[in-house]
Amino acid sequence: MTRLSNQIWARIVCLLLWTVIFMTAPVTCAGFAPQALALDYNKENLINQDFSGRDLTDSSFSHANLRYSNLSNTNLNGVSFFAANLESANLESADLTNATLDSARLSKANLTNAVLEGAFAANAKFDGAIIDGADFTDVLLRKDEQDKLCKVAKGTNPTTGRNTRDTLFCR
Repeated sequence: MTRLSNQIWARIVCLLLWTVIFMTAPVTCAGFAPQALALDYNKENLINQDFSGRDLTDSSFSHANLRYSNLSNTNLNGVSFFAANLESANLESADLTNATLDSARLSKANLTNAVLEGAFAANAKFDGAIIDGADFTDVLLRKDEQDKLCKVAKGTNPTTGRNTRDTLFCR
């Protein structure tokens, strides 16, 4: 009975040891931090939701309703907002690098100091959007939307150091 008891205790200790190693490994292995999991919010009703400060890398919000939502200081790198409603959304200082904004509605959205580098925004609507300090480097835009944005473009992005008007190729 003692031998069986010792084997059981040895297995419990081993299991606990592996649990401790597994739980602390991402933190202790040369500063490695686990990647954020891509989330699927397609066709969701997310009006007035708070996503501020989160890492939503590669997530999808296609056809989602994000009116009045807070996405400020959020990592939205590679996120799909295809045909999403971002009317009056707060995207201040958001990282929208390589995001898909095709057919998205960004009317009255706050894009102050946002980085949209490499984003695909064909057919996106920016009517009344605040773009002070936003970086539109290599963003694919329709010419009429580009012209509208140039009328209100001003400021320099604090992250990239690029002038908003320059990134939009304003004359």
